[in-house]
Amino acid sequence: MTQLPRLHWSTLGDDTGGLEHRWAALWDVTVDRGASPALAPRDVDLWVISAKGAWPPPELNRMMAEVAALPILLGLKADAEPMDPKALSEWGSLGSVRWGVLGPEPPMPGLRPRSGTTTQLSASQALAFGLVGASVAMQDVLARARAAAATRATVLLLGESGTGKEVIARAIHRMSADSGEAFVAVHCGAIPENLLESELFGYNKGAFTDARKDTPGKFREAHGGTIFLDEVGTMPLGAQVRLLRVLQEREVQPLGGGAPVKVDVRVVTASNVDLWAKVQDGSFREDLFYRLEVVPITMPPLRARREEIPFLAQHFLNRKAREHGLYPKALHPSVDPLLMSLPWPGNVRQLENAIERAIVLSGTRPVLTREDFAFLAERMGDHPVAEPTAPAAGGQAPASSPSYPFAPVPPAAAFGMDLPAEGLDLNQVVSDMEKTLMLQSLAITRGNKKRAADLLGLKRTTFLEKMKRLDLEDAEAEAE
Repeated sequence: MTQLPRLHWSTLGDDTGGLEHRWAALWDVTVDRGASPALAPRDVDLWVISAKGAWPPPELNRMMAEVAALPILLGLKADAEPMDPKALSEWGSLGSVRWGVLGPEPPMPGLRPRSGTTTQLSASQALAFGLVGASVAMQDVLARARAAAATRATVLLLGESGTGKEVIARAIHRMSADSGEAFVAVHCGAIPENLLESELFGYNKGAFTDARKDTPGKFREAHGGTIFLDEVGTMPLGAQVRLLRVLQEREVQPLGGGAPVKVDVRVVTASNVDLWAKVQDGSFREDLFYRLEVVPITMPPLRARREEIPFLAQHFLNRKAREHGLYPKALHPSVDPLLMSLPWPGNVRQLENAIERAIVLSGTRPVLTREDFAFLAERMGDHPVAEPTAPAAGGQAPASSPSYPFAPVPPAAAFGMDLPAEGLDLNQVVSDMEKTLMLQSLAITRGNKKRAADLLGLKRTTFLEKMKRLDLEDAEAEAE
């Protein structure tokens, strides 16, 4: 039995009028009847959203990083007033959006922008790729990546080493309709010049010494999918000529002669050097540069997206603990401002390695503190990059002593005290002490109650009972 394509309909609280049953001949339909839209399941082929109002609900805008290239049909009622161009543009900015009147005739499967299964990039997948998108700079990168993923246009990724160019290249492939096909990564700088052409374009038997069999090459391996050429600026001029032909003719000429072979492949290239400067000094072909720069995406350095550092640090903390078979660790709240203040010349890759080093060297301690990152001072200097302090009133600099980024965090005030002459309420003092320690444990573990309980040597059930008794449990926590 042929499996029907899947359609998910977010009605935003409107009555369906039984249309989902009439569409069942062409679609496997699921309906979300909530007043606020919920993210469509990952394996759907079309997302229908009832257009209730001129503007997209804010919840939809927040979902777009997860929706990626999923086709959307904006459903209009037959008696609805036409939308003005500005409203249509706002809806269209959500992604691959089409408009249509909701009626007995089912939406046509041909609404998909490309044939084949369209996949989404979920929030967890994006974070696994190192993509957070909390900063304005990364929002622009993700917007361009989503636009490129819906096409076969050539993409040029620029940016410093360690900013995540290959991460974005893989995300573009993952968001595309061809995500099920091959993704082939080639690091041009790691292949000797005399072998690069044969690696990329393949060769026929007898083309050179030791060519004992026909070899397809990386471009033919990536047929139907994506090829990623990293450090493309290191490519010798001879290979540049062949690459230009592939981009122009969409065919590969193997070494050793023979007929050219057609290839259907998305080409994503990357460089951590200024390619235009290499064009000026004659080491890179100008015509090839223009062919590669169809969709340019510049990756911002980590120092330009500091607000994302705590999210990336927590992600690497969890992932590296799993990789090394260690119990999950937590970052002390004082670590975030430290990490956000540093210049990170090695960018995201350096942050990942720093987190891994701190985890490995921290032993069995469940919480990483600023002292675990003191080694960063060795290469990045004793002073982090920080915002200048505004002078005090009257133009005088504040008289407070300077703060040092790797100074130990002052210990919390001790609970020891002398018994006052008038006495005290011991139960209240003990209750306040418990509340303080529990709040500190929750802050350290970022709200993870199981790990907070472990820090205090309590069972999770005991910890939750104390939270309720001390009025620390909110309504959401009670419902879990």
